[in-house]
Amino acid sequence: MQATLEQLSQIIVFADLEPTDRMRLQPHTHIQSYSQGEIILHEGDRLPAKLFTVASGAIQVSKTATTGKETILRTLFAGEMFAAPALLGNGICPATVTAETECKILTVERDALLQAIQHNPDVALRMLMVLNSRIQHLHETVHGLVSERAIVRLARLIQYFAVEYGSELNQQGKTLKVKLPYYRIARSIGITYEECVRLIKSIKTTVAYSRGGKITILDAQKLEEIASGNTIDCNTT
Repeated sequence: MQATLEQLSQIIVFADLEPTDRMRLQPHTHIQSYSQGEIILHEGDRLPAKLFTVASGAIQVSKTATTGKETILRTLFAGEMFAAPALLGNGICPATVTAETECKILTVERDALLQAIQHNPDVALRMLMVLNSRIQHLHETVHGLVSERAIVRLARLIQYFAVEYGSELNQQGKTLKVKLPYYRIARSIGITYEECVRLIKSIKTTVAYSRGGKITILDAQKLEEIASGNTIDCNTT
């Protein structure tokens, strides 16, 4: 099924295209629906020459080590692109992509995308900005996993989701719009589920955790101190 013009307009890299440019792209698009938990792409898959984007819902990008340990690299939401090697690299999927919620994936054929870039170079600029941001985030993730204490990685993860995806102010503090259940936090910062539960409890005056992964920042200044590594909130690893 082809994407609608409205769906195309919701993709970040196409947001500023003229309606006529989106109409040119439309015949070269495809929408595929996925159920929660369904694997969209396997690490190591040969990718078709297409731009992959999230039309609705959320996806999770993870990588598995030779030991079998899985680490969540990032979560992407509607409007975002993924699987860049399909366009710019060796065509091999570098990570596993899973539907975190029911979602729709919008793809655009590579040749049609290149024509769109010729008409509007801003499309390429937006793509480069996204990729640069991803590289920086990946570097920070890898650096944190090998050199920072778990409590520091936890604080930075919470800060990242608060900044990147927003929070809502309430009487307690700032509640993240994205839910972060224990298992997801653990896999994102390279610790066990049990360690994650212990760490969250150890900073309960700084961050409140509610069932289902609802995170509320109670003391933003204290969280920043933990994230900077300048304080020891408790006995942490």
